[in-house]
Amino acid sequence: MMKRALFLLALIAGLVNASFGQDTNTDNHTLTVVIPEVALVDVEPAASKNITLTYTAPTEAGLSLTGANNSSLWLNYSSIKTATIPTRVVSVKLDQVIGGVNLKVTASADAGNGDGTVGTPAGSALTLTTGDQQLITGIGSCYTGDGASSGHNLTYEVDLTGTYADLQANSPGTALTVTYTISTN
Repeated sequence: MMKRALFLLALIAGLVNASFGQDTNTDNHTLTVVIPEVALVDVEPAASKNITLTYTAPTEAGLSLTGANNSSLWLNYSSIKTATIPTRVVSVKLDQVIGGVNLKVTASADAGNGDGTVGTPAGSALTLTTGDQQLITGIGSCYTGDGASSGHNLTYEVDLTGTYADLQANSPGTALTVTYTISTN
């Protein structure tokens, strides 16, 4: 009888231990992190994207037009690349050109309001054409910050040197579209 009682006691202890034996002092589960690919570009401030470069007529015979520059716009971008994308670029182009006018754009260094691998601007002013030209290169996963005073300051200038003979008065002006595109390098 004692053996039987010990056997039953051992059986009950085993069942109790088995029912509580499923929990331990550690546990785990799976957590999946999804980071989307991002390639966004924007010219800021949005409220004043449309700029006019107006040249002043000379007041003395024998002088040329005097120029106008504009540095009121900023280029912002966000980029998250995949492992197979080495870097991205921001390219720029015009929808049309005007005879006698070389429209140039220069991008400043990044203002430092974002984070990550922001790109490097072209070393000098680009004379805009109807074909894409690389304005910012070496963009990795980054963001520049949003709005005016973030990203790269854009300076536009019209160069009349060497093509003055092709100029024609065009008051009230010719509207040109400047397009910026962020893409894989």
